[in-house]
Amino acid sequence: MPLWHIAIILLLALIYGYLNGQHGSASIVATIISSRALGPRQALILAALAISLGPFLFGVAVANTIAEELLAPEARTVYVVIAGLTGAIVWSGLTLAFRIPSSISQALIGGLVGAVWIGFGFDAIRLPGLLKTLVALFLSPVLGLIAGFWFVRLFYLLSSSATPHVNVWFKRGQVLVSILMAMAFGANDGQKIMGMVVLGLFATGFASASGVPLWVMAFSAATIGVGTLIGGWRLIHALGGKFYKIRAIHGFGAQMASTVVILGAALLGGPVSGSQVVTSAIVGAGSADRIQQVRWSIARQIVVGWILTLPLSALIGALAYRITESLLS
Repeated sequence: MPLWHIAIILLLALIYGYLNGQHGSASIVATIISSRALGPRQALILAALAISLGPFLFGVAVANTIAEELLAPEARTVYVVIAGLTGAIVWSGLTLAFRIPSSISQALIGGLVGAVWIGFGFDAIRLPGLLKTLVALFLSPVLGLIAGFWFVRLFYLLSSSATPHVNVWFKRGQVLVSILMAMAFGANDGQKIMGMVVLGLFATGFASASGVPLWVMAFSAATIGVGTLIGGWRLIHALGGKFYKIRAIHGFGAQMASTVVILGAALLGGPVSGSQVVTSAIVGAGSADRIQQVRWSIARQIVVGWILTLPLSALIGALAYRITESLLS
């Protein structure tokens, strides 16, 4: 297998990780900036450092799901890996350009499924692994919404007799929780990068043993960290101010909820979308005050983006497979 095949895969994985970091930066720092717990640059630097640690922590269960449980062995080819990453990159680039907080994780799964379906048929997709992935992707935002609502309600109850000075503690707590949330985000989303690189190494014959090499972990950490540091400023604005006026208690509650859901999924091997979970948790936190406070028209636009992500990224992945096959074969 030519060396430049793995070079293409690593380049695409780098771009995917960079875009993933941009989505992640918006999800992690939007509430911190909006509630003025930290300034934008401070928040991004902190998020980048924490998210870079994530791929080294909490195991590699998500990477194993992507690399071993989703596709049949015969479908783990160079063309599929390249096409799957291309589907995710193209769709995620479009959503960043149009300020839509879509799921880059959904885009990756959609790109892979589209590539395998067009190249090997639906039987080459392992249904247990696909079901596990889809359940994690679609259940996690619901859990984030519910958890965000109840965490804020709980914090209101616990601080009912406190003075306004309690907001200072919520802001400080928000910063601390954001570090853990960023590490959980890096663990889950960084492992998707690991899984794709490991798939590429097997497809090109550069790896024959199971497991994730340390250099692959470092590569994933670096790509997602750089994307986070540069930041998806448009998405930060969308998540931080369009739903409702976010206060410290909302930010703290949303981040607590997001951390619990994302970290739990990382430990269980569920490749969830961090941006979906955080967005849902922000909406849930705001609705804890009153349902009418949330600008549900904005939330509906985001949900439409999520719904379109899987089929459109699958279509792009299928087209990318045909193009890749004709160019590289």
